[in-house]
Amino acid sequence: MGQVTVRVILRNARDVVMAQLGHLAAEQVHTYEAEALIDTGATRATLPPFVADQLGLVRLGRTDAQYADGRVEEVETTEPFMVEIMGRQTGQVAMVLGTQILIGVTVLEELDLWVDCRMQRLHPNPSHPDQPVFRV
Repeated sequence: MGQVTVRVILRNARDVVMAQLGHLAAEQVHTYEAEALIDTGATRATLPPFVADQLGLVRLGRTDAQYADGRVEEVETTEPFMVEIMGRQTGQVAMVLGTQILIGVTVLEELDLWVDCRMQRLHPNPSHPDQPVFRV
């Protein structure tokens, strides 16, 4: 398992759609840019409550989160938001918890990015360095 810190841009997916439809000005899309922890031992993305609030994300549900120490806690989940890393974007639902943005392997798979723990950075999949490509 590995951990790397990377710059991410997060956007409220509902706002992005509203802007694309012309119902919201592009500058009104809730956006948050920050350093995030990429953790290959985590499955899903997590957002601290203050980030979810800054993005204007509605809490739509609850799920169980299991921490590295084995504890299990029920946490809120958000409506979809957009994650952009290295110019690649995907939509995600996050668990709301903690004090740091955490990106798990689900996002990495969607963006077709590889973690290089030794060099402490992400790389696009060398088989398709320009954009994610997936088998169907």
